[in-house]
Amino acid sequence: MRTAPALLLSIMATAAGCSSNQSALDPHGAPAIHVEHLIIGITIICSIVWVLVMAMLGWALMRERSSDSSQPRLLTLTVSTAVAATVVIIAGLTVASFYTTRSIGLPENGALTITVRGQQWWWQVLYADPDPALSFQTANEIHIPVGHDVRIQLESADVVHSFWVPSLAGKQDLVPGRNNSLLLRAERPGIYRGQCAEFCGLQHTHMAMIIVVDEPADYERWAAAQRENGVTPTDQDAAAGKVAFLSKPCAACHTVRGTPATGTAGPDLTHIGSRQTIAAGLLETTRGSLAAWIADPQTLKPGNNMPMVPLSSIELRDISAYMESLK
Repeated sequence: MRTAPALLLSIMATAAGCSSNQSALDPHGAPAIHVEHLIIGITIICSIVWVLVMAMLGWALMRERSSDSSQPRLLTLTVSTAVAATVVIIAGLTVASFYTTRSIGLPENGALTITVRGQQWWWQVLYADPDPALSFQTANEIHIPVGHDVRIQLESADVVHSFWVPSLAGKQDLVPGRNNSLLLRAERPGIYRGQCAEFCGLQHTHMAMIIVVDEPADYERWAAAQRENGVTPTDQDAAAGKVAFLSKPCAACHTVRGTPATGTAGPDLTHIGSRQTIAAGLLETTRGSLAAWIADPQTLKPGNNMPMVPLSSIELRDISAYMESLK
């Protein structure tokens, strides 16, 4: 009898995990809603089939043996009915899956297009514009306007990754040498977490992303700010940090627009201080976490491609101040 409360508690705990900012059963976008309906439909049908099978099994085990000559004919009828029902169910689920895929198809060409390139282990995000002066890029954080279709163009620079923001859309793979696309459409503002859903190496677990859904006016303000060059620091520590940053190998791997730093091996840092996290969701963006990451990235995220640059304590203090000021 003691097992019943424990079973109930475990079911409640499991169900509680289905409501969060990273759950396919807590949809906030049209594509995710269609996927949720398909999941619920398949679950209900499979549950009904399981109950019927268990009922038939129980009946078969409990009934008495009989020499009635009609038994083989009854068995044939039962098997034939089960086969026909199986064909109908599989065909129905296939059709439902097909129409769900159709309903979450790609938007028209006029939709906002964002290129997301998977790296080991972070997300490069490019907002391209016909006017190169209006193009910009960020990392691990994607902003989109609420109520608008957004085409996510998916590319991979190294291995197979998988882009998955369960509350907004289904999964789509990023395959080297092939471009895939995905529709995002959020129906309400908020912050949604995504994750790489394809094992891609040592730090696959620490390859998260944030989707920030803004009101259209807020999105336009954010995009306008992102197009600006990196700010010129006025704080003494940050100003010294800029000098140190440009004199170290940092500038060979990262870009800070408006400075001689034009590296492309690592994330664009022009507005890193405005992002909510660093290292693909590993740490919140604070001066302390920036300093910790710069000081020893391999301890925090072993195997990543950022080397440990020898810095004095003063240089570390100043560069972290400069990074924090880039908003």
